[in-house]
Amino acid sequence: MQYTQRMQEWLLFDDETKQELLKITDEKEWEDRFYKDLQFGTGGLRGIMGAGPNRMNKYTVGKATLGLAQYLLATFHSENCVVIAYDSRKHSREFAKEAAQVLSAKGIPVFIFTEIMPTPVLSFAVKHLQCTAGIVITASHNPKEYNGYKVYDRNGCQLIPKYADRVIAYINEIEDIRTVPRLDYDVAKDCGLIHELGDEVLHAFIEAVRTQALYTADSDLKVVYTPLHGTGNIPVRRILANYNVSVVAEQEMPDGDFSTVRSPNPEEKDALTLAIAQARREKADLVLGTDPDCDRVGIAVLHNGDYVLMSGNQVGALLVDFVLRLKKDSLTENSTLVKTIVTNDLGAQIGRKYGLQVEETLTGFKYIGDCINRYERGTANRFEIGYEESYGYLVGTHARDKDAVVASMLICEAAAYHKANGKTLADALMELYQEYGFYHDALDSVTLKGKEGVQRINGIMSALRKAGISAFPKVLTVIDYATGIGNLPRENVLKFVFENGSWLAVRPSGTEPKLKIYYSVCGGSASEADSILDAFRENVREIIGE
Repeated sequence: MQYTQRMQEWLLFDDETKQELLKITDEKEWEDRFYKDLQFGTGGLRGIMGAGPNRMNKYTVGKATLGLAQYLLATFHSENCVVIAYDSRKHSREFAKEAAQVLSAKGIPVFIFTEIMPTPVLSFAVKHLQCTAGIVITASHNPKEYNGYKVYDRNGCQLIPKYADRVIAYINEIEDIRTVPRLDYDVAKDCGLIHELGDEVLHAFIEAVRTQALYTADSDLKVVYTPLHGTGNIPVRRILANYNVSVVAEQEMPDGDFSTVRSPNPEEKDALTLAIAQARREKADLVLGTDPDCDRVGIAVLHNGDYVLMSGNQVGALLVDFVLRLKKDSLTENSTLVKTIVTNDLGAQIGRKYGLQVEETLTGFKYIGDCINRYERGTANRFEIGYEESYGYLVGTHARDKDAVVASMLICEAAAYHKANGKTLADALMELYQEYGFYHDALDSVTLKGKEGVQRINGIMSALRKAGISAFPKVLTVIDYATGIGNLPRENVLKFVFENGSWLAVRPSGTEPKLKIYYSVCGGSASEADSILDAFRENVREIIGE
């Protein structure tokens, strides 16, 4: 079999790789590591760390970086430089140095942070340092076994497909990943090809975030914050310096094992367990938790004596309402809100009330960032706010990616604003529901690992596509984004719109072996919305077989 032949080749790479591979006794594990190459998608690489072509390791990172270097040299010639950041995951610093050494070997100057740094800081740094590209080593909110490699364009936006495809073409030309050139790190430093960064860029980023502040009145708001062992500790605490903030000590320091949580993902209900327990002891008003690369933030709000977790859709709507309420006098006919196709419509409804244009993008913040790029090239739009249901928000154009630092600041400001008016964020959300309808949402993820899992996911998508409007009861229309909708790139997403205006969307995850099902319903009351949502989820379970 082909994968066994590739396995034999990898046993000759180096002793560490050989010893790791020889410990494997599970045939399925062998197959999963070697049956394909780890794919460089539109967001870069992401996968489980380990030896083999379908894993994150120094060889797959080196190959991706050489492909990127060839693309940059062909596109920008001698004008190139790249900035590299990394998070607290295992091997992140190692992979960052690997990328720096490969770029240096191709004569491309590199700026590299000496400490772990949030993804939005990297996005900011690309333009701030006038680089032609950026790299961040992170797997964001994925489990501890994962790491990743994301590439940013010269505006600090993740590569969209038309650029990623060009990089992928250069990567695919590399036949032997053992021959990827590398310049010794210290030699590259001495030659001036690698420049190490202190905290000067972080300081500039924090100042840029501060310009987005909207409500700076004194407040007695009490906040408990957890960085979930990631990169957010320093920047979030700096931006919230005017509030009474206590940090969850057990989760303050970087830890690639994320030893106090099942998963370092603020979307998971139990990720904020320790923070909520501390908030109860301290009677805090608000709990904040950021993921390892500090681009997502989850919250819990003290309301009627208990802590209420809020979803990405709910926080997004609250931020839209708060930002537009305080900026209403400066809004123009060109002011625009950008959301993804799997984000509910409550924020869009609020935006339209304030006269905003609303643009929808595919899933992935790179598409929101690309909207900002396009607006700045002269279209009749001005970016005001962008967000996605998966806990990612951006206000301001200092970054081209979701930013949990600016989001944390504005969430605290919104909480302080409503507290000054005798309300919690939960009260404010209820007022929005009463005005616009009760939007209830859910996300189900079906994990299907390995080669068989990929086949199963593809089979489910094919069956749903074939069934069309008959896939579920009372479907009004099916939107198949794989056919190309409007100006959007083609993507493997199906959206089923029902007669009552509710919808569900199905898509394979781009970062994990999962099939994701998104639901959004709107009812005249909370109980009506819950009833519709429960029926949808049960129906999908019966059809998909989970």
